[in-house]
Amino acid sequence: MKRAVYPGSFDPVTFGHLDVIRRASEMFDVLVVSVLDNKAKTPLFSVEERVKILKEATKDIPNVQVDSFSGLLINYAAKNGIHVAVRGLRAITDFEYELQIAQTNRKLSGEKLDTVFLTTSLEYAYLSSSSVKEIASFGGDISQCVPEFVAKLIYEKYHIL
Repeated sequence: MKRAVYPGSFDPVTFGHLDVIRRASEMFDVLVVSVLDNKAKTPLFSVEERVKILKEATKDIPNVQVDSFSGLLINYAAKNGIHVAVRGLRAITDFEYELQIAQTNRKLSGEKLDTVFLTTSLEYAYLSSSSVKEIASFGGDISQCVPEFVAKLIYEKYHIL
């Protein structure tokens, strides 16, 4: 059984993330979408909230599992018997950053963790979680960026409704 992990902050999950999740789920028997608990950042949503949101957003994709982790991806992958990481690319600048991480992960894992890159569909290439949060914080329309239930939760966080 081929398993892969799609790690990320997902704060919040966007249509771009969901595009990558759907496409990657067709490539692997099991896709584990795992929320990174990054102690260096102050997220809008807690890890538990992000896991719950992702479970709801992916409930119609039977081979997707949602989890969370902290620390190094290579340790998480090894612990869970996963040898492939999935990453989405929006632009060439993403590739430079992601390539360095992929090469580091491969080296540190003893060449046991490979990375598969999926280019984001053009309709979502402009999306980032940071821009969604910024737009929402000013009361802007994020309906083209995230599922409706996610938009509602974001606006609630910013006390905008």
